[in-house]
Amino acid sequence: MAEARGLRGLRNPAVIAAFGGWNDAGEAASGVIDHLVDHYKADLEFAIDPEDFYDFQVNRPTSRLVDGIRTIEWPTTEVLVAHLPERDLVLIGGPEPNFHWQDYVSRLLSMLRSVQPEVVVLLGALLTDAPHSRPVPVSGTASSQGLADELGLELSDYEGPTGIVGVLSYECDRAGFPVVSLWASVPHYVAEPPNPKATLALLVRLEDVLNLPLDPGQLATESAQWVEQVDELVADDPDIANYVSALEERRDEATPAPSGDVIAAEFERYLRRRDRRRG
Repeated sequence: MAEARGLRGLRNPAVIAAFGGWNDAGEAASGVIDHLVDHYKADLEFAIDPEDFYDFQVNRPTSRLVDGIRTIEWPTTEVLVAHLPERDLVLIGGPEPNFHWQDYVSRLLSMLRSVQPEVVVLLGALLTDAPHSRPVPVSGTASSQGLADELGLELSDYEGPTGIVGVLSYECDRAGFPVVSLWASVPHYVAEPPNPKATLALLVRLEDVLNLPLDPGQLATESAQWVEQVDELVADDPDIANYVSALEERRDEATPAPSGDVIAAEFERYLRRRDRRRG
């Protein structure tokens, strides 16, 4: 993997990464990377050689016809740069690797040391019992108490099996990079990708972390259409409809209106983020 010249001298760089597979229910997290790449016409800096990291019987290459010429697209991890007016975003996307995770992460860390990002944001999505008809829950954690306080997040207390997102978060923290992890909850009863509603929810939370406006493009329209389609599917099955109704009731009972203290704390975090941006 040759170092790309375009990764040096970036403006206030932030790194955003998502990986397909275990970490990416409904392809909601990788959908954010795809959206940012397409909408901001990100430039490809390099792709990791897939030979040492992917099982091609699990992540199979894809045969495509381009202008009548057949090509083979191999599964790999790509690193791209999107140049926004306010700052540059380094976007990392690809399937979760199958082999040699420590070497894989080491290569990404080598790239990050060239970038020297102000923050690394890792995106994920998991299947839960969240109802599709309510706002998508997005949980967030930060690598330090100061960063958690500033962004209104928590320090992670998770213990158990983890994916490449968890491993990369750990290694980035050890290397001294501020790390934020954002996870969207995807309804388990409608897990088939894509899930534009969860992708949009992650994008909105990403805006808060970066203190940067991000154009949603068609995601809002696609989200509304997705909800309508799921509503129709649920209405056709009385058992599923009753189940979703119970989930909605449980969710509504567990989501009280924000108190004055919560609103005040959120406003203080906004002021701190604004002051940091001006500085």
